[in-house]
Amino acid sequence: MMLRHDDSGSQSLLRASTESSTLWLIFGKTHRPTMEVEVSDTLPDDADALRALLLAERANYAAIVAERDKLIIRNARLEAINAEIRRALFGRKSERITEDQLALALEELETSLAKAEAEEEKADPALKAAGKRKRRASRDESLDHLPHEEVVIEPESKACPCCGGELHVIGEDTSKRLDKVPAKVRVIVTRRPKYACRSCEKTGADTVAGVIQAPAPARLIEGGLPTEAMVADVVVSKHADHLPLYRQSQILARHGVKIERSTLAQWVGAAAAELQPLHDHLIDQLKASPRLFCDETRCPVLDPGAGKTKTGYLWAIARDDRPWGGGLDATGHPRHPGSGPPAVAYSYAPGRGGEHAARLLDGFNGILQVDGYAAYKKLAAPTRPGGPVTLAYCWSHLRRQFYEVYVGGNAPIATEALARIKLLYDIEAEVRGSPPELRRALRQQRSKPIVEALKPWFEDNLARMSKGSKLAEGIAYGLNHWDGLCRFLEDGCIEIDSNTVERSIRGLALTRKNALFAGHDRGAAGWAMIASLLETCKLNSVDPLAWTTDVLTKLVNRWPASRIDELMPWAYVANRR
Repeated sequence: MMLRHDDSGSQSLLRASTESSTLWLIFGKTHRPTMEVEVSDTLPDDADALRALLLAERANYAAIVAERDKLIIRNARLEAINAEIRRALFGRKSERITEDQLALALEELETSLAKAEAEEEKADPALKAAGKRKRRASRDESLDHLPHEEVVIEPESKACPCCGGELHVIGEDTSKRLDKVPAKVRVIVTRRPKYACRSCEKTGADTVAGVIQAPAPARLIEGGLPTEAMVADVVVSKHADHLPLYRQSQILARHGVKIERSTLAQWVGAAAAELQPLHDHLIDQLKASPRLFCDETRCPVLDPGAGKTKTGYLWAIARDDRPWGGGLDATGHPRHPGSGPPAVAYSYAPGRGGEHAARLLDGFNGILQVDGYAAYKKLAAPTRPGGPVTLAYCWSHLRRQFYEVYVGGNAPIATEALARIKLLYDIEAEVRGSPPELRRALRQQRSKPIVEALKPWFEDNLARMSKGSKLAEGIAYGLNHWDGLCRFLEDGCIEIDSNTVERSIRGLALTRKNALFAGHDRGAAGWAMIASLLETCKLNSVDPLAWTTDVLTKLVNRWPASRIDELMPWAYVANRR
């Protein structure tokens, strides 16, 4: 598990000098002297001077005690953070928490720490000024893409306080603050006046001229309340922001609008029906790629007949050519032949068997990067209709095998294996974003010797350990998938792992956690379809809400099927420029 970078100022170091009583409190990169006491071996003979020195020493001592108490409180919070991290990594299996739970716990601790710091700033002007300088230095001012609203604060009087003359502007101070306008629910009233000709009415010819009226605009929900933007907001809130429909219904109720959860579900279903052709097109585009990633994750589905949930699966195929310099350029054209924009597509299946992978990847004949799940091996069979795929395996999954042993302690072989695999990842960090030819050349020069030395080391250690141990299973996993693990050395377009598709599944896991289960198989399929398009928006740095609103509006107004390419998220990026 990768822990987040901690920018909360929770790293602390207390350093004391043996020559003086100077205390330095350092948080992150910011440090300041908190107290300095000069120690002298000579004492004054005058009683008043001695009394003043004693009072000064008492004041310094009180300040040091107060600083110590603050450090005790901070240390307690840091110990709580460390305890959460230790429990997440090394606790009993029943007590371990997920990365999301850990993040939530750290958020609460960081909030508590920030509260204490804010209270200290209120009581100490020097701390307040230092905090102000720190926030200004770290603030990101790149907000030009947002609408700006200027507020000019004028003095109460523009007359000179000395002579009463008129003042003129000699400069100004400008500051930027980020504001947010809360979402509001409104009603759009559409009026369509009817027009008739008075002359035709008098002559009786109105039956010929008729009444003229503008046609009613197309609607996604015919006869219903919501605009396309309203439906898009419900869809994006559910599938991109992981907000279940019953919670959205509660939010609307706070605005005085009572919309049942079942009604919201109907709106989402109507949107899914319109977006389905785009999902089909997305899958076709991905399967035409020379390289894909593939993975699967659980999807609990309600099983009414059994009175419980059954386990379905969401299968994901993904493409991301940016690590080797691929993708689209500023004009929306491929940077390299065979490359395409980043995208991911999910498909629901009632099981995890190989037949579901075969059905999803029917027509694909390129390089497939996956974990070691046996179902994918059937795709590499020479007898596969359309020809076999080439499997590239994931070093991250191999590393995970040894990490599970390493965290148990006293595992020198697992530690050595992790150290060797880390060398490969260090090289990958250097070549990320480079052209395929350069990636391949550096891998051949630096990574290949590491990989070639790793295999005999695996074989030698495996021969000397119990075959049923966890460590032996990890080594056997690597040897059984060795050819696929080595494939990245020969092709600069292949990644070292399948983390690309694993990252794309995190959003599904959050939605699953909040919604608990899909209502039925068709609902799970709709979930997969909408999530595919919204996640592809995120991969292309497109606002999912803006894209969904625009696309739904165009689709209900009979957008031609021959121009479906123009509706895809990556085309939306090019059209905005």
